[in-house]
Amino acid sequence: MKILHLISSPKQEGSFSVQLGNDIVAKLQSKYPGSTVVTRNLGATPFPHLEEVHFTSFFTPAEARTDMQVNALKHSDEAVAQLMEADIIVIGVPVYNFAIHSSLKTWIDHVVRAGVTFKYGENGPEGLVNGKKVYLAISSGGVFSDDSRNGLDFSEPYLKAILGFIGLKDITTYRVEGLAIPGVKERALERAVEAVAV
Repeated sequence: MKILHLISSPKQEGSFSVQLGNDIVAKLQSKYPGSTVVTRNLGATPFPHLEEVHFTSFFTPAEARTDMQVNALKHSDEAVAQLMEADIIVIGVPVYNFAIHSSLKTWIDHVVRAGVTFKYGENGPEGLVNGKKVYLAISSGGVFSDDSRNGLDFSEPYLKAILGFIGLKDITTYRVEGLAIPGVKERALERAVEAVAV
């Protein structure tokens, strides 16, 4: 198996989403001996925010692109290639202000490309990234798995929607939550790790 591990926390190794993501990856490696892992640390090396040159490059035929446009597409092309090559994608998702970190949103902006990872046909949009498994390792100060608070969690619904749009529909979520709540935070990571089954 080829595993792509995306880290989007600026806290790096102190991050709970990183620790949970690492545990998921370790269990996948145990289940699939000989698997290879590509780790993309979006927090340490963020993608550039999309600018006009990116949009122009996306919609210019490959044979007509200038050197500047080819260079502008470098990050996107590399990210798409990694995504297409992976069998399993593990995404670390720290929740900030009820949503995903901007580094992950920027990565998404570079991989969701018309004609590359999705296309529009007679029956509407069609995802082109198929046959892959996705695991979300979500960390949050609050407890959002409680149905009464789900309206405040825009991370998982957004990710399921946008990843599903490009064909990634087989998604499993694990959460380390309540990290800001006394009496809950002390065992939050332990409970999350215990729940992971791959």
